[in-house]
Amino acid sequence: MKFVMSKPLKSESPLSFAVIRVPFFLEPHYDETKPFIESNRDRLVKKWGGQDGWERQKRIHDLKGRGIEAGIPHFNLDRLASNSMASHRLIQHVGKRYGLSASEALYDRLNVYYFVEGYALNDRPRLAKVAAETLAQTLATAENNSAPPMTEEEILAFLNGNEGRKEIENAIHALHELGVHGIPKFIIEGSSVVDGAALPNTFVRIFREIEERGEVKGPVFGDILGLDQNLIMKASHTPKTLAA
Repeated sequence: MKFVMSKPLKSESPLSFAVIRVPFFLEPHYDETKPFIESNRDRLVKKWGGQDGWERQKRIHDLKGRGIEAGIPHFNLDRLASNSMASHRLIQHVGKRYGLSASEALYDRLNVYYFVEGYALNDRPRLAKVAAETLAQTLATAENNSAPPMTEEEILAFLNGNEGRKEIENAIHALHELGVHGIPKFIIEGSSVVDGAALPNTFVRIFREIEERGEVKGPVFGDILGLDQNLIMKASHTPKTLAA
């Protein structure tokens, strides 16, 4: 994505990207009322039939090496796994209220919060504090933003409510219809499903085809998640943000 933006086919009209984070539940049966259920280490050992099976999966997929390549030197294997409905609802709400750049900033922070720091995504008081701090920092430097950032108390009230649940459930149903039963996956123009393990040149080829075509099909998940088309057109990643 960054490569295509920095080296556009047409310098006068470089591509911008609207990244919509589509929710997915690794463990949909987890109890929503509990801050966390188990450590991710315990979850994976059970999933792969014991310690030997888990060690085999690590060797096959080179998870540590792929993390280092992506700029993440350490994944907290003992991070606290929990139901993630509330955090998915929050990401979508922030996108609708403040734009996709703000929801991307929060998503990036929560990746560190969970994968590196190891905190549970359903620890709602802690999540509300981190989200409020991130929003305040993000919106302080945002252009053309007049909406005040949500306070920690407002975010906690949102997390403890049900707003946005139906949209999340609809998105999960749409993923199953597309045949997506695992992550990471990239859905381009609402229909082209690309595996997360695909090499960068796969994405460059797809984006170049869109550049040459000069128009974008979809995205269907914007409608499913209740995102306004004007908000999507403002994009989350632009050549301007790349330069910054």
